[in-house]
Amino acid sequence: MEQGPLAELLVERFENMPPQLRVAARFVLDHPKDVALMSMREQAHQAGVSHSTMMRLARWLGLEGYEDMRSLYARALRETGAGEPARQGMGQDDGDPGYSIAGVVADTLAAQISSLGEYGNAAQFVAAAELLARSRNLFGLGSRSGYPVANHFVHIMSLLAGGDRKVTLVGEMGGHGLDALQAAGRDDILLAVGMSPYERTTIDVARQSARQGVGVVAITDSSVSPLARIARETIVVTSNSQSFFRSMAPAFAAVEILAALTAVQSEVNAAERVKRSEEQLAAFGIYWKPPR
Repeated sequence: MEQGPLAELLVERFENMPPQLRVAARFVLDHPKDVALMSMREQAHQAGVSHSTMMRLARWLGLEGYEDMRSLYARALRETGAGEPARQGMGQDDGDPGYSIAGVVADTLAAQISSLGEYGNAAQFVAAAELLARSRNLFGLGSRSGYPVANHFVHIMSLLAGGDRKVTLVGEMGGHGLDALQAAGRDDILLAVGMSPYERTTIDVARQSARQGVGVVAITDSSVSPLARIARETIVVTSNSQSFFRSMAPAFAAVEILAALTAVQSEVNAAERVKRSEEQLAAFGIYWKPPR
């Protein structure tokens, strides 16, 4: 189940909700399968709100009660035939628990990345790639964990750039690239990467860029994140992991899918450009060669 049956309504009404209802609404948006499978009290605990807040959310959406919402999501889950990952938890396999942990983490990442190709997510990628393909200049923006993702985007897209087109990294490293954004405008696109908890610098730079007319494409973890509300197009990825850290693997995968689609829509010979770039780097002695 890519999104829940009430996702559009929740996003539409999100800005007008009281703060606690926003917290509950975000949980429903980001965890549609849990809405179908968990009790209302369990969901409230996971969301960090009271169970009465979950009930008020259902009424806010025009339903009689929260069980009506759960029924909608359970029906949607059955119709899509979505199942849980093959491995449900750590330490369940016999033998060395390390193998079990490795399997659980790997299975989770595989499922998260695979879901990016589902129809609803693919449509987000196609729309974002159309903006990138038509752009004059490209910028990649990210802070902390989002910085290497933005850097990866800039590296890949630089291989597609030709003529006067520039691809610039903007991030936390001493404000690198911020000067270039001063001259950015309507024909330019900024890819902004940000996951909860959101970095203030990323939000502020993306918002100012949008004011200048720059088209913002967001890779973020929720359809109601601050970046999603700024962006023209948003690609939602999960950052949940089966370990102690937030995973950026789906965000990296999103960048590579986006680059592949942009190459097709730009009608450039990407393979030839990569070949020429590698030949130039080889001529400069960038690559290691084994001793003869």
